[in-house]
Amino acid sequence: MEQRYLREITIGQSPTEKGLTRKEGFVISVASKPVTADDIGMTGALMVLLKDTIEPTLLQSLEGSPVFLHAGPFANIAHGSNSIIADKIALKLVGENGFVLTEAGFSSDIGMEKYFNIKCRASGDIPSAVVLVTTVRALKMHGGGPAVTPGAPLAKEYTEENLDLLRKGIPNVAKHISNAKKYGVPVVVAINHRTCIRCRRVQTLGARR
Repeated sequence: MEQRYLREITIGQSPTEKGLTRKEGFVISVASKPVTADDIGMTGALMVLLKDTIEPTLLQSLEGSPVFLHAGPFANIAHGSNSIIADKIALKLVGENGFVLTEAGFSSDIGMEKYFNIKCRASGDIPSAVVLVTTVRALKMHGGGPAVTPGAPLAKEYTEENLDLLRKGIPNVAKHISNAKKYGVPVVVAINHRTCIRCRRVQTLGARR
């Protein structure tokens, strides 16, 4: 069960319940008892659906780049990377002079660590560099900015220039850089630009490298 809306619900709202409402909820699957495909009699049907999933799905990014989507587990419950098959196909297609970007989600302390210690050991492929993606908004959050609620308007701290808050969040990205350097490969920091970001904010982040 990964539907967040069901984690806390109110039941008994029918008029026939005479106002006896109460709060209930569902526990996320990874923190609850395991439910297998066999338990609900779906093994055969799932195998039919999965017979073609060994083949990666080819997509296209907004910039026109080809993308392989093939198995994308979360790093908090699995290894957090796409399949070795997708990487091998991509490397073969780009040739010796091309390059492939592969994602290791959930930051350096979970996703990247599992990428190097699990996926790289299994595939035998070692990356040429680590690309660490950050945003000014995220660093403001790490610097003690107000909480961000999905769907709600952003606080002015995130839409207006606030260099002090940004500076307080820079140690967070510095720690991730330190984590990445421990694997002996170069680290490249990419700043994800948004329409509200001005040059001073990017320059502030770059000056603290």
